[in-house]
Amino acid sequence: MFEAINWPADMVPSRSPIHFTNELEVAASPEKIWSLLVDHRAWPSFYPGVEHVELLDGHNSLRLGTQFETNLAGQDVFASVQEFEPMKRIAWGGYPKAAEGSKAYHAWIITPTPRGCHLWTEETMQGPFWIELAKPAPDVFWRTHEKLLADLAEVATGRAGAPQG
Repeated sequence: MFEAINWPADMVPSRSPIHFTNELEVAASPEKIWSLLVDHRAWPSFYPGVEHVELLDGHNSLRLGTQFETNLAGQDVFASVQEFEPMKRIAWGGYPKAAEGSKAYHAWIITPTPRGCHLWTEETMQGPFWIELAKPAPDVFWRTHEKLLADLAEVATGRAGAPQG
């Protein structure tokens, strides 16, 4: 049985018009996955659309309470790390700078398996800004996270750039 997300009360799936989950078995250790998720400099190598991540509080990697700015879903976003359990779970919540009333909460759970680990990522989004972005393609965020997991697995297993067979 996999662990559940520790949702903030105002971001639970039942209160969120956008909610999606993605999961993938990866032939990489939880430590390797964790090292990539907390290293903001690594994000552009696996996170679709991310070109930069700037930590705002002097940390050199993500940790509980770290505030950061990035460009997610084509939007400049402010976020902070709200869950942090090394090698097991991390989550951040934030909002697009263009629409502070629209919020998102993105959580990750890493579970060891005999061949590596199981990655579970789940996100809720609220507010008109995200809803408008999803109207042309309602599964856009889910598809982006499918690619995120695949790209993260490739980087973690050293297959990035390898021919697909």
